[in-house]
Amino acid sequence: MKLGTVTIPNVTIGCGYHDKSSFGASASGIVGLGGGKASLITKMSPLIRGKFSYCLVPHLSETSKSSKMSFGDDAAVLGHNVVTTPIVSRTPNTFYFLTLEAITVGNKRINRYSPSTFSQRNGSEPLGEGNIIIDSGTTLTFLPRELYNKVIAEVRSQMKLREIDDPQGLLSLCYFSIENAAQVPEITVHFKGADLKLKYVNIFVKTSKNTLCLAFAPATSVAIYGNLIQMDFLVGYDLEKRTVSFKPTDCSKT
Repeated sequence: MKLGTVTIPNVTIGCGYHDKSSFGASASGIVGLGGGKASLITKMSPLIRGKFSYCLVPHLSETSKSSKMSFGDDAAVLGHNVVTTPIVSRTPNTFYFLTLEAITVGNKRINRYSPSTFSQRNGSEPLGEGNIIIDSGTTLTFLPRELYNKVIAEVRSQMKLREIDDPQGLLSLCYFSIENAAQVPEITVHFKGADLKLKYVNIFVKTSKNTLCLAFAPATSVAIYGNLIQMDFLVGYDLEKRTVSFKPTDCSKT
């Protein structure tokens, strides 16, 4: 496979003729960015030294600009407001596991675990390390049921707007339009060593012309930090240092 003038050996490209997906007609296919043997990142690793980044343009953006990916030295996330959290080594190694500590809605901090839960496991690794995966291929953010219920309840209590049902029947907390971002409580996600203050576009997703729904759902198995919540952040992975870095960015201008 060739990217510009760079040739990457031993890459298998699959071709589909009768594809069905939720990505829309403009999507050309799916690229694997995980840690598995077939991943593009794994194949490129000798060239990019485990470094890649992306900046996702919001779905609601009026721009026609595409999201951008960078590799190698070009993928460095530098400058003001950069926060970094460690990648936790767990199986399967296809996924990138991070440690979610809490979510703050307004001034209300909701911990992932109660303080008494953070005991030592196997004498060294704290319980709860690597409790969520970050995945650019999943749309929504999926939270453990207990945490999800608390976040939903807190957003509902602070919004105080008229709720409606999701026309698609998928999401739990929806409103008939929202006049401005000031009506939405500030939400901060607390990873280990990194606090991410979310924007309006990270919190709500448009499910119909006049319906906006909270872009969180309860996890049935593993918790997932999806792509809506990553929009307008420059997200950089350093697989040699085992870190993920975030920088608030207008991705339509990168």
